[in-house]
Amino acid sequence: MIGILHQPRIPETASMAREIQAWLAAQGIAAWAGSTWDEEAVNGNMGQFNLLIVLGGDGSTLRAARLSVPHGVPIFGINMGRVGFLSEAQLDNWQEKLGKVLRGEYWLERRLMLYAALERNGRILNTLTALNDIVVGRGRQARVLRLTLYVDGDHVTRYTADALIVATPTGSTAYSMAAGGPLLPPQLQNFVVVPVAAHLSLDRALVLHEEAEIAIEVQMDHEASLMADGQDGISMEDGDKVIVRKHDHYCSFVRVESSGYFYRRLMRRLGHARQQID
Repeated sequence: MIGILHQPRIPETASMAREIQAWLAAQGIAAWAGSTWDEEAVNGNMGQFNLLIVLGGDGSTLRAARLSVPHGVPIFGINMGRVGFLSEAQLDNWQEKLGKVLRGEYWLERRLMLYAALERNGRILNTLTALNDIVVGRGRQARVLRLTLYVDGDHVTRYTADALIVATPTGSTAYSMAAGGPLLPPQLQNFVVVPVAAHLSLDRALVLHEEAEIAIEVQMDHEASLMADGQDGISMEDGDKVIVRKHDHYCSFVRVESSGYFYRRLMRRLGHARQQID
């Protein structure tokens, strides 16, 4: 069975989900359709899926990744959002590309994910999963944080900054890139640690190996928050620690383009951004 997820904030994705469901039915393939926001229903059916079609933009794909990863279900994205950097198809070619997938003319791209745990006084309060990044940042007040970085238990440095980003290669094209971090192709299995608006402290990105365990200790006299993929900010207190490491599972994307698609897509995206500025 194939799962189809639509984005409630983009009304046309619901009708598109029905169109795809009917197209698959005509070929004798059963499909279930639901909302990316209905996590209970999605989780209840995910174990039956051998493919997950995601309609929307990158935000929808990030949410779908967090839902699909525990079940090992690969994702095929159809862009109906603004960027769609993670999507494989567009509205004008989804039948052609999905047809190739159904014929077995595809390859699976495995992408690193992150696991993060929020610790307070040695006790884990929350855990998070991310495909793009884990961010420790300031709250509503425009005041910097003091963030101490440890790698594999060893002290590395102390930042005075607005935020600290721990990004995967997937996330290196998102917030991390906007903060001046390096661009990493998805084949790499590294993390990148990037400070945001560092003040009188290290302002360069650090690239770490995939087995590294990162700890970020927070000192502040105001509020801070912990976010995964830009979602669900969790309030932090002075002395809290965030542990970040490679997730036990990888996210798989179904690809029908050649492996060099990443660079072509990146150049198109950067070119489009420059045209908007001009």
